[in-house]
Amino acid sequence: MSDPILTYLWQHLDEYVADLRHLSGIDSGTDDKVGVDAVQDWLQARLQALGFSVERRPQERWGDDLVARGIGAGRARILLLGHADTVYPRGTAAMRPVTMCGDKLIGPGTCDMKAGLLTGLYALRALDQLGWKDYGAITFVVVSDEEIEERHSVDLLTTEGPRHHAVMTLEAARENGDIVSARKATRWYAVEAMGKAAHAGVEPEKGRSATLALAHVIVETYTLNGMKEGMTVNPGRIEGGSNPNVVADRARAVFDLRAWSAADLAELSSAFERVATAPCVPGVELRADPLGSGTPAMERTAGTIRLEEHAIRIATTLGFPLRGARTGGGSDVSYACHARTPGLDGLGPIGGLDHGPDEYILHSSIVPRTALLAKLMQAIAADEELIDD
Repeated sequence: MSDPILTYLWQHLDEYVADLRHLSGIDSGTDDKVGVDAVQDWLQARLQALGFSVERRPQERWGDDLVARGIGAGRARILLLGHADTVYPRGTAAMRPVTMCGDKLIGPGTCDMKAGLLTGLYALRALDQLGWKDYGAITFVVVSDEEIEERHSVDLLTTEGPRHHAVMTLEAARENGDIVSARKATRWYAVEAMGKAAHAGVEPEKGRSATLALAHVIVETYTLNGMKEGMTVNPGRIEGGSNPNVVADRARAVFDLRAWSAADLAELSSAFERVATAPCVPGVELRADPLGSGTPAMERTAGTIRLEEHAIRIATTLGFPLRGARTGGGSDVSYACHARTPGLDGLGPIGGLDHGPDEYILHSSIVPRTALLAKLMQAIAADEELIDD
């Protein structure tokens, strides 16, 4: 007996590819409001055709954010998450339209993440074709600022995530096919050393070297790497001093701290602040200040493990292997899952080389991965433990 979800998706594969060519043909770099809004307009029309109510969160400088909600007859509340912006400047789409090369569909934004947006849309279309309504609400959030540090959508993501039983992020699967079931929490620190300038040749003893003190800080804080499994400290940008013949009176470095959980990051941050401000050069004052609020962890909770188990089981029935993976990088899912809402990332097609001229997705992965997403939503809705309020 044929699988109706697979049948629908195979019948509409050419339409999916045509839609991918269209969406990837729209320049939607984060600072291109017109282009990003054009992607959101396209998605809005198609989600409304499925009966979703759509709210636009207007932005003056950036593209609008989109929040679409479909109401069913069940209990499960599922959040689909994506972004409409890319890293490419205007003119890229015309210069590099989507091309087929073997199994690869190559083009700007194919992997990151216009194919993922389509996977979400086509999974919903397949379920709608079945008349499946065994959910309380499915919310499809598409933000416009994922590719930059200046985020306006954080409040939206951190508010919507805890309202749902599960978060499904539509970024591409990793090149080896893995999905992502954990992401590290991140915090940046600026460490400043304030000393006293002096002539390095005539009277160096009157100086207090800020660069020497900062060098001590870098060496000592680096020993915190691996204090617990997954804890990392990286001294990134370093600056200070003026000329070689001047004892430096100021120096500054920015550090990246990461850990697998909020609790571990708090522990690492406390240790970092203690070590980074410990006196090491007489007369030099040290200060360590966090930069911003950082990125929360997508923690591998019991609920997330349960989601991963569902995904692996479904993939097996669909005929392909699947594994969950942990990664140190942050993502929109990190904000949506900040309160330990179960989530999975990498539920789009398999792809790679994003942000570069050879960015691609695998044509052969479109139907299986879209079917995985559709069936995963059904599994969530049927899992009483996951949706126990």
